[in-house]
Amino acid sequence: MDEFLRRLRDRKMVQWALAYIAAAFALIQVIDIVAQRFGWPDALERILLIALAIGLFVVLVLAWYHGERGAQRVSGAELMILALLLAIGGAILFRFAPGGAAPTASAMSSTLTSTAAVPASAKSIAVLPFESLSADKDNEYFASGMQDMILTKLAAIGDLKVISRTSTEKYSSHPDNLKTIASQLGVATILEGSVQKSGNSVLINTQLIDAASDAHLWAEAYPRTLDNIFGVEGEVAQKVADALKAKLTPTESSVVASVPTRNPEAYDLYLRANADLRRGTEASALVGKVVPLAIESYQQALVKDPGFALAAAEQAQAHMTVYWFAPDHTAARLASAKAAAERALGLQPDLGAAHFALALYWYWGHRDYAQALQHLELARKTAPNDALLEQYFAAISRRQGRWDVAIATYQHATTLDPRSSLLFDQLGYSYSCMRRYADADRAYAQSTRVARDPIDERIIQAWNTVLWKGDLAPLRSALGAVNPASDDYAGNVTYFHWMASWSRDHAALIATAENDAAENWTDNNNVTLPRLLYLAMAYDAAGNVAKAHPVYESLRKQMQDALKQRADDPDLHLALAFAAAGLELKDEAIREGRKATELMPVSRDNYSGPGYLVWLAQLYVRVGDNDQALATLSQVIALPFSGIAISPALLNLDPAWDPLRKDPRFEATLKQIDGPAPHG
Repeated sequence: MDEFLRRLRDRKMVQWALAYIAAAFALIQVIDIVAQRFGWPDALERILLIALAIGLFVVLVLAWYHGERGAQRVSGAELMILALLLAIGGAILFRFAPGGAAPTASAMSSTLTSTAAVPASAKSIAVLPFESLSADKDNEYFASGMQDMILTKLAAIGDLKVISRTSTEKYSSHPDNLKTIASQLGVATILEGSVQKSGNSVLINTQLIDAASDAHLWAEAYPRTLDNIFGVEGEVAQKVADALKAKLTPTESSVVASVPTRNPEAYDLYLRANADLRRGTEASALVGKVVPLAIESYQQALVKDPGFALAAAEQAQAHMTVYWFAPDHTAARLASAKAAAERALGLQPDLGAAHFALALYWYWGHRDYAQALQHLELARKTAPNDALLEQYFAAISRRQGRWDVAIATYQHATTLDPRSSLLFDQLGYSYSCMRRYADADRAYAQSTRVARDPIDERIIQAWNTVLWKGDLAPLRSALGAVNPASDDYAGNVTYFHWMASWSRDHAALIATAENDAAENWTDNNNVTLPRLLYLAMAYDAAGNVAKAHPVYESLRKQMQDALKQRADDPDLHLALAFAAAGLELKDEAIREGRKATELMPVSRDNYSGPGYLVWLAQLYVRVGDNDQALATLSQVIALPFSGIAISPALLNLDPAWDPLRKDPRFEATLKQIDGPAPHG
């Protein structure tokens, strides 16, 4: 034993082992940081760790070998052999180790943002919800509004990383676990605040905290009256920037210091309007009820202060929200939005919020992506940390067919808004469009994890499973958890409709359309059709032609009248086409259906265009033109981004295609879809 220990000492085995372990430990720390920053899959990290473990054994063998020769130098060739052995050994062990599996290409390429701890820049901040200390609960909008205004000012500073409100609103105002929250949000500092409003007096307290040490970097109280509260948000943002040593450009300094209005009544109305607009945008079922209240409050604010450019800009955004989500696709709504945005720009030509409103006007109102992006870029210059602007840049890119740009931008937006279920939903939609259903499932799962109330997210994830595997059980379970009297039901009513249709449950199909109060339903491709059309088709599916016929007649007259005002609306033409088909007016049905796809071709909209083609194919089936139905289906399937419009599983499930099932060409059509679209 003594001889063995002497030989170990002579060969410096302990020194070699300790040196290797120290180097490996340092490398592991670097790998961990890089892996979290770039979203590497856990499988890759495990391979590297296994390789390092194998490396210790190889190093000890080399140490003994060179010790026997009386030298402690390793040649270049040996180093190359060592690296090769590490790579091969690690891969083999990982592949055959219990529970191990070779990482898939999609897993290696997936870069979904994790909520795990990530290294944070010192110039990063999250603004937690401001606590309302007012005795009157009706004043809570004021505290929320002050948080928003400060957040908006901070988002204008390009040298900072600022987390969006969507991610921070899930936390309490003064939590105990700041370090955990900062880790989840990927920031180094937290801004806390409280607002106490009583009559004309307002007291705002703010404090900037280093999350790692829990040390206060800066704190200040602002006792004000409503007459001199203007500019507080800019003062707070500037103090935060100073504390974090952020550098502001002259333009950014001007934006931070600007005061939107000096009229206290206009300011109060503006904050109330913002609260209503937020409520409406957070729950689609409330858009038609709540957002018009915001529009009216913005208008009252503009009466109090006709020069209040920001109120006009937000009013324009509210008009476009009603236009798209209510939906209210009228020329009057579009004109009101444009007038409000142009009024804002006339008052303040460089106002980012006004350019954003015009971006929505051109995007949602006209599908004019060039003009939309032009205004969006101007808005992004004034708010480089605004995840919402990134979200719309991604959405427009998606409709242009720039799918890789869309996915990368959605992923970037999640770094600014890491707890936003909406962003992960949209990322999932993008993957689903490209038939990358496994990647979509991971995005939807992340959306479910970060959502405060994940009812909608579970439904969307289950819907993706239907597209992917044709399995209705997850969707049936997710819908079963919804309270029929809740806003969640109203917001997801189309999923109940499709579930009944795919299950061939005619009673449920009819009941869903009969009992809902909405005038229109919008599907996942943004195709908006009258609810009564769905009801008429449900009667048809149940064989009740007597009930279906008068509904079709009424709808046909309504659509013809509406087209006199909106002749270029593809949804109206499509609704008229199906009403005509229900009345056995074949030529009219085909003419109107084709007109809809001409107005919204895939070349104009890569996201919604495939959906219109699928509706056209179903229309051909309804009028008995199976040849054209199959040809149109083949056209859709050939597109590499039609995954939410159609999939093999959906073609097998949907009774709309029953008349084609005995045609051998239908099976051939199914086989045209080989799997996920290429990533390019």
